[in-house]
Amino acid sequence: MTKKQSIYTSADQLDFTISDLQAMPVPSEVLMVKPTYFDVEYVINPHMKGHVGRVDKMQAQNEWEHLADAYEEHGFRVHMLDGMRGMPDMVFCANQSLPFIDTDGTRKVIMSIMHAEQRKKEVDAIEAWYRTQDYEILHLDPEKVSDFEGMGDAIWHFRRRLLWGGYGFRSSIEAYEEVSRLLDTPVIALELVDDKFYHLDTCFCSLDEKTVLVYPDAFTNEGMKLIHALYKNVIEATSYEAEKLFAVNAACPDGKNVFIQQGCTDVNKKLRDAGFAVHEFSTYEFIKSGGSVFCMKMMLWR
Repeated sequence: MTKKQSIYTSADQLDFTISDLQAMPVPSEVLMVKPTYFDVEYVINPHMKGHVGRVDKMQAQNEWEHLADAYEEHGFRVHMLDGMRGMPDMVFCANQSLPFIDTDGTRKVIMSIMHAEQRKKEVDAIEAWYRTQDYEILHLDPEKVSDFEGMGDAIWHFRRRLLWGGYGFRSSIEAYEEVSRLLDTPVIALELVDDKFYHLDTCFCSLDEKTVLVYPDAFTNEGMKLIHALYKNVIEATSYEAEKLFAVNAACPDGKNVFIQQGCTDVNKKLRDAGFAVHEFSTYEFIKSGGSVFCMKMMLWR
């Protein structure tokens, strides 16, 4: 398609359909950071309140291993990076970067500018790993962009060169002007309005080209119009399952299999009715820190 503008903030601005967009291959690899030093040591989101020092580290390790095993069982190569002391949230490795594969096969990554001071050191640690993998490293201009939290807020449309970008709590809308320019990719910008859903990945899960799982109350009316304009099938989570069980912080790495926190009865039925295979995981220890399945991995291209 010929990109007419970079950022779309209302349905009236849309001048393309999903079929107009360039295709993009499905990632075949996964990065995960070991939870060796995972804990709740501070409060930077509403879910952390009351959980400082209350993580069962042995249980967290078990939960993490079961999820990592599932990616390997489904044919993904899993890169396991050691956690680092003093970076308890580094395990949520969806946040420090936004990787991308260009049309010529070049692998690129935009590094994040973390909103919370407590997490800024994580970016350098993740960047060091990307350098060992021959990624082209890109940085946002700190004079133009105050914060951007990678794939926590910037989510690729399945198999298409389109980014869905959340802003309002952890990423600024100005970031997407830079991201769009660096990757030559249009961005659908969605304002987030509930601080319990502070990242887009807590309330928006791209399942396949036509289907998305969302929590509607996390968005403005205009945001929901944009979602309905570009997705044929919109599955909605209840407030209980979205907030308490992080139902929408699921992952569908191949367009068929959905990895999700256990106990999401309503959402899981809707997913199965829509033809998806559902795989439940316990991530209760990580929910104490405000993250679940999606947050705990980064999808990568080879």
